[in-house]
Amino acid sequence: MVRILEMGESAKIVRQALDALPEGDVHKAIPKQVRPPKDAECYFRSENPRGELGIYVISDGSNTPYRCRVKSPCFTAMSAFNTLARGHFVADMIAIIGSIDIVLGEIDR
Repeated sequence: MVRILEMGESAKIVRQALDALPEGDVHKAIPKQVRPPKDAECYFRSENPRGELGIYVISDGSNTPYRCRVKSPCFTAMSAFNTLARGHFVADMIAIIGSIDIVLGEIDR
């Protein structure tokens, strides 16, 4: 019963958002480029299927970032590898890496 009420509330929110859209071509109302102030910085966290993805951006006042760093959730999960692997055989390392569900391409930095 609760899920049905949640679906009704979600539909109500979508209708309110559609009513708030401006008339005409919406693409013209949305700016294509953002120019943040000089030396502005931002850290953004986002949920990812493998954990938390962190993005850090520093602006130089132009429309492209001066510095942009991405922290992969796989890189964070790999920090536990030393503790998990201690006392095991080398042959067990493949199973340990598989159990923490990482993508090695994200760690190679």
